[in-house]
Amino acid sequence: MLSVTEYLKPNPYPGRGIILGLTPSGDAAVVAYFLLGRSENSRNRVFVEENSNLKTHAHDITKLTDPSLIIYTALRVLDNRVIVTNGDHTDTIYETLHQGGSFEQVMNSRCYEPDSPHFTPRISGLLSIESKRAQYKLSILKKGNGDDCLRFLYNYLEPQPGEGHILHTYMGDNHPLPCFSGEPVCLITNDDIDGFTNELWEALDERNRVALHVRYINLAEFSKMKTRTLSRFITS
Repeated sequence: MLSVTEYLKPNPYPGRGIILGLTPSGDAAVVAYFLLGRSENSRNRVFVEENSNLKTHAHDITKLTDPSLIIYTALRVLDNRVIVTNGDHTDTIYETLHQGGSFEQVMNSRCYEPDSPHFTPRISGLLSIESKRAQYKLSILKKGNGDDCLRFLYNYLEPQPGEGHILHTYMGDNHPLPCFSGEPVCLITNDDIDGFTNELWEALDERNRVALHVRYINLAEFSKMKTRTLSRFITS
């Protein structure tokens, strides 16, 4: 396993990323979502918590030039489940699950983003807590050869305390942006949300980091959770 610093520090532009896992004590689930941006429009964002959900908002609405693909609900809670993604498919997953459908069903119906020439992958995570146990899934939808969409789904039915898995959009800061490759990477978590949040924030490239949200959810009582949110503009 790698520390957050060891894995993220060498990459100047991992893009948008999801981490799901368990604390070393095994008492809480870990959920993290981060944003990096290169353009003024992309960097002009903060995370805003609304009830138990998390949304991206423009920090300065007068500088918002194109809300498509950058303004969305990043995290939603449905009963004992947490949905986190890098786009509007958060809502697609929520509505599908609410109607009795499956996470896999949504992955088969959506595709990568149409932002040529990068064709940003759509990444998704679903955390479920039941009977003081957590399970989670991660998925990435990315462009293959031609216009075909490659769909990858990873199930973690028995996650181990002290471990988390990260999935992000880019492998570096080239042009076009190189898509994430390989499987989700196993990272070391921390029982202290402040320590984990600070390490994660410091591991993200200072020139490009935009916002970070970390949430620890008590496995014994889902409603008990701690959150930390950091950004270029707001700290809470």
